[in-house]
Amino acid sequence: MLCTRLTNARFLTMDPDHPVAHDLGIWRGRIVGLDEAVTSLPAHEVIDLQGATVLPGFIDAHVHLAWTGFKEKTPSIAGRTGIDEVLAVVEEAVTRKGSPGAWVSIAGYDQRALGRHLTAAELDTVSHGHKVFMLHDSGHGCVVNTAVLDLLPAGTPHDSGFLAEGAMGAARALRLPYSQEELARAIGRAARTCLAEGVTACAEAGIGGTLFGHSPVELGAYQLASEKGLLPLRVQLMVSADRLRPVAAHEADGIPRALDLGLRTGFGGDRLSVGALKIYTDGGMMARTAALGSPYEGLDHSGQLQDDPDVLADTIVDGHLAGWQLAVHAIGDRAADVALDALERAQRLRPRPGARHRVEHAGLIRPDQLPRFARLGVSAVVQPNFLRYFGDDYAAIMGEERAPWLYRGRAFLDHGITLVGSSDRPVTDGSPLRAIQFMVERASESGRLIGPDEGITVDEALRAYTVAGAFACHWEDSLGSLTPGKLADLVVLGDDPRRVDMSRIGDIEVVTTYVDGRESGKSGS
Repeated sequence: MLCTRLTNARFLTMDPDHPVAHDLGIWRGRIVGLDEAVTSLPAHEVIDLQGATVLPGFIDAHVHLAWTGFKEKTPSIAGRTGIDEVLAVVEEAVTRKGSPGAWVSIAGYDQRALGRHLTAAELDTVSHGHKVFMLHDSGHGCVVNTAVLDLLPAGTPHDSGFLAEGAMGAARALRLPYSQEELARAIGRAARTCLAEGVTACAEAGIGGTLFGHSPVELGAYQLASEKGLLPLRVQLMVSADRLRPVAAHEADGIPRALDLGLRTGFGGDRLSVGALKIYTDGGMMARTAALGSPYEGLDHSGQLQDDPDVLADTIVDGHLAGWQLAVHAIGDRAADVALDALERAQRLRPRPGARHRVEHAGLIRPDQLPRFARLGVSAVVQPNFLRYFGDDYAAIMGEERAPWLYRGRAFLDHGITLVGSSDRPVTDGSPLRAIQFMVERASESGRLIGPDEGITVDEALRAYTVAGAFACHWEDSLGSLTPGKLADLVVLGDDPRRVDMSRIGDIEVVTTYVDGRESGKSGS
């Protein structure tokens, strides 16, 4: 007897052997059959989906759950365009804090809305003895007041209170870590937001690191969230390469650096597991720190690498030798060169054709870099909503020649490169449907077309958030398609993305989601 039979729906299975179905049977959390294989079987529960469209649950291959959860509860200056407006929000947050000398966090900072960066001196006027930390929306910088600058190690570089990349990490390190309980609650809040948008599995893009880590025992917070029932979707954890340390392993193992006990990609279960090793090579375009091959349009610099190229390359190679899948953050084309050179060297030293290394973002990829991605079997994990919301700005700072290379779609697929969809939540909107719409039409919110030749079909965009996401996370045996034997993770939609006008895809209602065959969330919950 089936546990559940879902009927009267249009199941878009993403399985070429059975692309469309009308019935789906579930037993003990798994799909056991489609259509005639299950229509005559008895079931404890039969659910009439009233003609809805059903897809495999969306997989967001690059998110920041803890950061998302904390941001939802942090005072924000998002939408403010005047310095005085921003300072008023900061002063209000400082006043509410009460405790003299306490840290005050502010979210939503983006210098582009203000026309320039805030300064420490300006924050000092409203700090009233508190330590103010204002995180850039990209996560690659912050503005702090003088009370924080005075605590930083001597020589920490800053621009009148704006700290980028490693310097920001030095400021973060001054604060006490979050508790596991605080982290678990934040993770749970973000997970519920993901579910409401149709995401049933995601990859947390870096725990325990200088830039985005929240605690030296952060993995335990995800375990706690799971134990407390706060983790209603599947999460794979990328571990920051900061955690690697020299190990005295047997010489036959050839492992120069590792995590304690040799922990690596693949450890865990189908709800919570360890994924790739996260390695940062550059910054971000919003903060103008992505490392480019030539300067930003209208600026006299070309961004920055996170470290000396040889140091970055050695970390990539050591991670590969230790058996990790690698998720290499590389937004600019110069950073991509560093990543590709190191991955090529790593595979030469120890061939691992099944490693499925990934380049996270792949924001600006030159034509000559595409064959290298393909030859190395590297996936491109992109964030289409970056261009939907920031595309006008990104196109302007890249200039006419480079703008068509931004967050590619068609070129990756035409070169046989696995194209994976993701959000980088909370940097911008996490909705897969809105991202899918952009991948097809390549239009920013203003209507500007950005690299229109990079547009792909709706089916290809859906694959990026299902089949390709599963592949990138080594989940293809259990997720990514509605195939008998796989886990019953589904998203129920109010319309068919393949049948509506492409300008309406992002507005399709997410009716509900199923994880392990159980209804888990509804739109707006």
